[in-house]
Amino acid sequence: MKKKLVFILLLVFNISCTVRAQTFPKRELRAAWIATVANIDWPSRKGLTTQEQKAEYVRILDTLKQVGMNAVIVQVRPMADAFYPSTYEPWSEYLTGTQGLPPQPYYNPLAFMIEQARQRGLEFHAWFNPYRAGTVEKSVLDANHPINKNPEWFLQYGGKWYYDPGHPDAQAYVLDAIMETVKHYDLDAVHFDDYFYPYRIANVEFPDSCSYFEYGMGFENKDDWRRNNVNTFVEALSVRIKKEKPHVKFGISPFGVWRNRDKDDDGSNTQAGQTNYDDLFADVVLWLKEGWIDYVTPQLYWHIGFDKADYSILAKWWANHSYGKHVYIGQGIYRIGQNGWKNPDEIVNQVKLNRAYANVNGSMYFSAKYFLNNTENINEKMREIYPYPALIPKMDWIDGAEPPPPISVTAKGTQGNGIEISWQDSVNSGSSYYAIYRFDEISKPDFNNPQNLKAIVQRKPNTTQYWMDITSRKRSRYSYAVTAIDRLHFESDPSSFVYIQTRAKNKRIKLL
Repeated sequence: MKKKLVFILLLVFNISCTVRAQTFPKRELRAAWIATVANIDWPSRKGLTTQEQKAEYVRILDTLKQVGMNAVIVQVRPMADAFYPSTYEPWSEYLTGTQGLPPQPYYNPLAFMIEQARQRGLEFHAWFNPYRAGTVEKSVLDANHPINKNPEWFLQYGGKWYYDPGHPDAQAYVLDAIMETVKHYDLDAVHFDDYFYPYRIANVEFPDSCSYFEYGMGFENKDDWRRNNVNTFVEALSVRIKKEKPHVKFGISPFGVWRNRDKDDDGSNTQAGQTNYDDLFADVVLWLKEGWIDYVTPQLYWHIGFDKADYSILAKWWANHSYGKHVYIGQGIYRIGQNGWKNPDEIVNQVKLNRAYANVNGSMYFSAKYFLNNTENINEKMREIYPYPALIPKMDWIDGAEPPPPISVTAKGTQGNGIEISWQDSVNSGSSYYAIYRFDEISKPDFNNPQNLKAIVQRKPNTTQYWMDITSRKRSRYSYAVTAIDRLHFESDPSSFVYIQTRAKNKRIKLL
């Protein structure tokens, strides 16, 4: 009877471990949008001093790191203006309050933002709005703004200025403006949101008839021409990014519905009032099929069970339409506490649903300030969702190679502070960061179980690498191993193991 009971307990233990490993994946993108347009997230208002801007940004990153994020998406070109010195467009008014005026004392916000993200092990996705150019009544455009030099490139719609997506010269100029940052900054990804052609205004036609008559008469209708304009732009940018820096990813976060099923048998079972294909002229499915983008982040800002656009229906639809690329779901945490989001576990349930699909590789959250303010106690929910660190999913279609494993791994006890693990890089390893694994001596070394992944540590160049385990227990036996990971998230084989035992009085160790 005892043997049978032990067998049952072991079986239950193994099943629970299997479920846990599936529930909390070892690889998962966990990112937050940091919106700069209208000072949504950062800077909190126009005209902050350089030091105030820096301090706010650092606080945002530290908060995001604490709630489990491993990437940030920062809006660096919100409205045909720049958070960096640009030869194409003026300094953003959301920095100093005056478009064209650089920060004082001078610094380069984009360079600073990338550096700070790197220090915290966060991937940096530079977020661009391709066409939006200004607000007609509120914006005071700088004298050097392109609208003052080439007014024929711009159209006015719904109280805003837009680059005309159908004007070839405007399209080429925007492409050059974006590629400027790809060339000169260490980006991990170029990112677009859902603003291509603007959302339709009832009974108001987008005023691009002149461009259509000049450039689009080879198309049967204006809608097909508009979609072709966006397709051409996306394809051209994809080709240029990969030619300039093959490791830089290209991702787009579209509106959450591609097409409703009443318009297309392959569409989703939804009744969205506007869709990507029919209203924003963004054929996202084509971009995935053609491999022009590396990831898609549909903005599923609705709740589970919403009659017009059910989150559960759309998560499954996008999982089934990834075409081999990564799907990261856009999570609308700004709606927490509102109608449909009264359930405090809504976001927990959404992420659990995402993880049920092998083709859903993570989440992006809109937006950072809700974590900063801990709205509706969201940070506690994130600790429930992300109890363990996670590696960013690798993209096998982008050339990369597993680096060699770290060498000279050692362990050293300290006076009550924990166990210090140290190691060195192999020669020419190409590693960007490391993963530290800890196992109970009696357990099998399962490197796929995120419970065993204790830390992700950024590489410090030209020095021995260190990490302190402050969670080790007294009178316990452990084994540690370290892996090296490159910037594309290819992971090495594990290093040699270090076997240790902590003592009763303190956390000094002895090698076994």
